[in-house]
Amino acid sequence: AVAAKAPVKKNPKVANVSVQLEMKALWDEFNQLGTEMIVTKAGRRMFPTFQVKIFGMDPMADYMLLMDFVPVDDKRYRQEPPGLRLRVPSPPGRYAFHSSSWLVAGKADPATPGRVHYHPDSPAKGAQWMKQIVSFDKLKLTNNLLDDNGHIILNSMHRYQPRFHVVYVDPRKDSEKYAEENFKTFVFEETRFTAVTAYQNHRITQLKIASNPFAKGFRDCDPEDWPRNHRPGALPLMSAFARSRNPVSSPAHQNGTEKDAAESRREYEREAAGGTALHAEAAHQQLMSRVLSPAL
Repeated sequence: AVAAKAPVKKNPKVANVSVQLEMKALWDEFNQLGTEMIVTKAGRRMFPTFQVKIFGMDPMADYMLLMDFVPVDDKRYRQEPPGLRLRVPSPPGRYAFHSSSWLVAGKADPATPGRVHYHPDSPAKGAQWMKQIVSFDKLKLTNNLLDDNGHIILNSMHRYQPRFHVVYVDPRKDSEKYAEENFKTFVFEETRFTAVTAYQNHRITQLKIASNPFAKGFRDCDPEDWPRNHRPGALPLMSAFARSRNPVSSPAHQNGTEKDAAESRREYEREAAGGTALHAEAAHQQLMSRVLSPAL
């Protein structure tokens, strides 16, 4: 018998950190329908945007905030064309999106290159991270296996779980020894989603249009077809999103808010929207390799 590995005791700098998911009610609403996120060759931002409020950091210590995405299972999914199920029975073990539910369509495709997205303000003092809501609105999802822009690479028609990591930047020269002690991972199951190149569930499309501040031009459908809580005059979640959208940033970054908003609008209106790719600075890359545990 193999002895179970004892859990790693976390550094006090991260042990007391807690995280609150923002816009939880909206995430729950998407989760009930089966959240879908668009992936494109050029890279597409997530909506809802992953945003958190952080507590319990050492105000004077440096931290890096990172996200990665892990498969929920080893399955691949597909949409079943209307009527096909009546004419051609699905092979045993194969499933599809049918009657507002996802069904399995076979074994997962080979794993995509594992990537980590770090918040562009990393590293920063705990006081800065805790000062306001932290938004990962720069993060983009792609299905391009050869992507060289640093976007998160995912397989379409596969399910993923976002993970949020808080990493204490240990100033000790031998900090590599303590890498596993210096990070803490948070998983919110309501944020899991299926990666798609086009929305499969029309109710997801309606909810995205109704709740995304950058989708005003798409609200030309019958308001009665919208989800009940997102009809005109009843958009508290949308206004809350607009209020909390700004990421934690230094003064040098704050002037880019309007530019980011314009880019988000263009991306929503055009699947293959371009944009300036975020390239990691060499110093950040070296820092990441020094403080991150192999477990990430």
